[in-house]
Amino acid sequence: MAMTDKVKSLRELAWAENFKTIGYALLIALVIRTFFFQPFNIPTGSMIPTLLIGDYLFVSKFSYGYSQHSFPFSPGLFNGRIMGSSPERGDIAVFKLPIDNRTDYIKRVIGLPGDEIQMRNSILHINGVPVPRERIEDFVERDAYGNVRRHPQYVETLPNGVSYTTLDLVPNGLGDNTGVYRVPAGHYFMMGDNRDNSSDSRVPSSVGYVPFENFVGKAQIIFFSTDGTAPIWAFWRWFDATRWDRMLDGLS
Repeated sequence: MAMTDKVKSLRELAWAENFKTIGYALLIALVIRTFFFQPFNIPTGSMIPTLLIGDYLFVSKFSYGYSQHSFPFSPGLFNGRIMGSSPERGDIAVFKLPIDNRTDYIKRVIGLPGDEIQMRNSILHINGVPVPRERIEDFVERDAYGNVRRHPQYVETLPNGVSYTTLDLVPNGLGDNTGVYRVPAGHYFMMGDNRDNSSDSRVPSSVGYVPFENFVGKAQIIFFSTDGTAPIWAFWRWFDATRWDRMLDGLS
C-alpha cells in the first residue's frame, strides 16, 4: 500500500473515531437531560426573591416520574406518567403551560388536588385557613443605573411546614383578592413568589390549573447566576457580573 493511501486511511479512521466520540457524548447528554437533570435559566421576575433573573438551575426529571413532556419537543409517545411521584406543597416546579403544552413555566406548588385556594387582602388561604406570614426586612432591588427600590417581604409557611419568602409589591393588588379556586383532581395550583408580578394559576386564561402530566421536574439547585451586566462577548466582565453568593444554592 502506498504511503499516501496509508495516511488517508489513518485520517479516515481518526475522523470516524471523532464522530463516534461526539455521538456517544451527545447520547449521554440526551439521556442525562431526559431522565435525570435538565438545566433551565430564569428569564423573568415572577419568582423573586427566591429566583432572580439570570439564575441558572438544575431540575430533577425523576422527582415526579416521566411523561411525554420529559422528552424534547413533547413527542406524545404515551399519556399520563410513568413511575409518577406526586408533587408536594411548596415544591418549585417546572411545567409546560397548559394552554400550549410547549412553553416552560416555573412556579411554586401551592394547591393540591381537591384544595380550595383563595387570596384575601394579600393573605393566602388554603381550605379556608389563612397561611401564616411574617414581615421581614425589605427586598432591595438595584437596577443597572444604581437606582434602589425596596419592596415588602414576607416569610410564608404552608400547612406542611415549608417556608419561603414572598414579595408584596402592591398591597391589595389585582391578584390579592380573588374568588375561591377549587383544584380539580389530577391538577395543581401554582403561584409565583413575586405575588404582584406573576402570571400563574390565579389567571385561568393564561395558566389556570396545571395537570400532573404537564410537570417537567423539580427545581433543585442554582448552579450559576449572573446579574446581566456583562454581554456574552465581554468576557473580561464575567467575573464581576457573576453572583457568586448564589452559586450552588439549594432550592426549597
